[in-house]
Amino acid sequence: MADNYLEKRYDEYLERKAAAEKARRAAWKKRLNAYRKRIAEERKVR
Repeated sequence: MADNYLEKRYDEYLERKAAAEKARRAAWKKRLNAYRKRIAEERKVR
């Protein structure tokens, strides 16, 4: 019984960890794309 509980808790932890990593990567990519867009606009102005 305890093993099943621990395994379930660990699996839930891994799911949360993966979701957080995915969100972190998405946020980084969003910032990177915004930066690239800003750089491209600055090059057009010059």
